[in-house]
Amino acid sequence: MTQITSTVDFAKSGKQVGWLRVPHSITRSAYGVIPVPIAVLRNGEGPAILLTAGNHGDEYEGQVVLTRLIQELQADDIRGLLIIMPALNTPAAVAGTRISPLDEGNLNRAFPGDPNGGPTWKIADYIYHHLVPMIDIVADFHGGGRSLNYRPHASTHFSPDCGAQLRERSMAAVKALGIPHVLIIESVDAGGAMSAATRKHGKIYLNGEYGGSASVTRESVALVDQAVRRLLSFCGATDARFDPLPEPQVLSIFGPDAYVYADDAGVFVPAVRLGDTVRKGDLCGHVYFPETPARPPVAMVFEGDGDVVCQRHPARVERGDCLAHLARPIG
Repeated sequence: MTQITSTVDFAKSGKQVGWLRVPHSITRSAYGVIPVPIAVLRNGEGPAILLTAGNHGDEYEGQVVLTRLIQELQADDIRGLLIIMPALNTPAAVAGTRISPLDEGNLNRAFPGDPNGGPTWKIADYIYHHLVPMIDIVADFHGGGRSLNYRPHASTHFSPDCGAQLRERSMAAVKALGIPHVLIIESVDAGGAMSAATRKHGKIYLNGEYGGSASVTRESVALVDQAVRRLLSFCGATDARFDPLPEPQVLSIFGPDAYVYADDAGVFVPAVRLGDTVRKGDLCGHVYFPETPARPPVAMVFEGDGDVVCQRHPARVERGDCLAHLARPIG
């Protein structure tokens, strides 16, 4: 039983731009709400699509593209139902942080949520119980955030027992986005992630990391914009036509050995670049200790073979920080 109320009517035809009002009672505002922006476009029969960004507040490419889309699209431009949420965890998006400053909630670890929990868990509960059941496909755009840089990729998530039909539909959808690299993430449970919540309803979930370092580039925004427009066309929501693109390279993260973590606090200097292919034992980089300059640097090495798809952005690291991770081509 959600406490969230909506200013939009999901069954109404046309275009509406409004809010989900998330109750948040604090000293400054006893009956206050957090307005989470939402746009709903409905035009006759067709696919039902949910586009989201700002799941993590410091990832901006999707936030920019979906904001533009709300301004540009009219209901007559689409078929079916299109729900757009450009700042999904609004408190985190406003603060420019991965997690919410109100309750320390990481929205992408909070599903299926709690209607009586903090704001982050209330939002997760509403998405899980009210939005996902009415749609066919979720596309949730990410971007690495403050701590990571990614070689851009689109991704889809499914479980080993999801069934051939959902797997095939998910693969077709993610390849249709036109991104040169596609990451397949297959897991039994994603630790409260939106992907696991979506597939429990039997719906397609698309994700992706389109940049990083909590910055925005023209290239990364263009990639997300292309992905959104190709997705709408692929689903039959629009009549837009695109030139065919080469088949993307399909990769997967192969387990714990794909990751490199800092052994100690210091300054990390990478030895490889995004996109490099490495082997087990190759140097990932060194951690230096300027505060104890007589101490030799510590070499960090890769524990598996694969392509470097992600690297840490800030040079200063603490023990346990992820320095890089790999993915391995499938087939």
